[in-house]
Amino acid sequence: MRQAIFITGGGSGIGRAIAARFAREGWRIGLADVNEAGMAQTAALLPGGADLYPMDVRDRAAWTTSLDDFTAKAGRLDVLANNAGIALGGPLAQADFDAIDRCVAINLTGVLNGARIGHGYLKRTPGSCLLNTASASAVYGSAGLATYSATKFGVRALTEALDGEWYADGIRVRGLVPGFIDTPLLDPAPEGSNRSIRENVVAAGLELSTPEMVADAAWGVVHGDAVFAYVGKTAHRLRFAARWMPGRLRRMMRRGTVADAAG
Repeated sequence: MRQAIFITGGGSGIGRAIAARFAREGWRIGLADVNEAGMAQTAALLPGGADLYPMDVRDRAAWTTSLDDFTAKAGRLDVLANNAGIALGGPLAQADFDAIDRCVAINLTGVLNGARIGHGYLKRTPGSCLLNTASASAVYGSAGLATYSATKFGVRALTEALDGEWYADGIRVRGLVPGFIDTPLLDPAPEGSNRSIRENVVAAGLELSTPEMVADAAWGVVHGDAVFAYVGKTAHRLRFAARWMPGRLRRMMRRGTVADAAG
C-alpha cells in the first residue's frame, strides 16, 4: 500500500511543488484547494495523478468529507500538509477589516481546523506527520505584514505545541519556515502601494526561493528529527538576527518593512 499525503493549497505554488516531490517518491497524492482548475493542472503534472477535493479550509464539514473519502481510497494518511494560505500586506492601520478576517480565517483557523479534524486520521497511521506551512514572518513580527505575520506566528506556535501534545499519539508535527517564495502570493500590491510585494522584495535585493526548494525541505523535515525547516537565505538571516541582533532588527523594522530587516 502506497504512503499517502493530503495537501491543502495544492492548486499552485508550494502545494503543487510538495505534491510533485512526494509523487516522485511513489506516494498517493490528495489535493485540496478552492482553485479547481489549479488542482487539475497540478494533477496533470504528477505521474500517478491525484485525488482532487474542491474545498475551503474554513469549511469544517468539507474537511471531514474530504479526509473520509481520501483515507477510504488510500487506506491511510501518512502526512497532512496544512499548506493553504493567503498574503496580506500594507499598514495595519489602513487595512480593510474583511481582509483581516479572511487572512486570519484561512491562514490560522484553517490550519487549526486541519489539525483538529486531521488528528483522528493521522493517529490511525503509525509514524504519521502533520506538516504546517509557517513563514519567515513567524521569526520576528514583520512591519508591513502585521496580520499575515500574526497568523504565521500562530502556525509556528501550534506546531511547537502539538509536537509535544501529539508525541504520545505517535504523530510527528513539523513546520516549514520559508522566506520569500516565488509564488502568486507575492503578486498583490499592499494597500497604499503601487508596487507588488514581489517588486518590493526584488528592489531590496533579497532572493526569491523556489517552491521546489520548499518541497525538498518538506521531504527532509517529514523524515527528520527537527521540528522546523528554514528555507532560503531570508529565513536564515531573520532567524540569526532575531537571536543575535534583536536590537538591530528592531531598528530596521522601524525604518521599513520585512524586506529591509532581512537585508
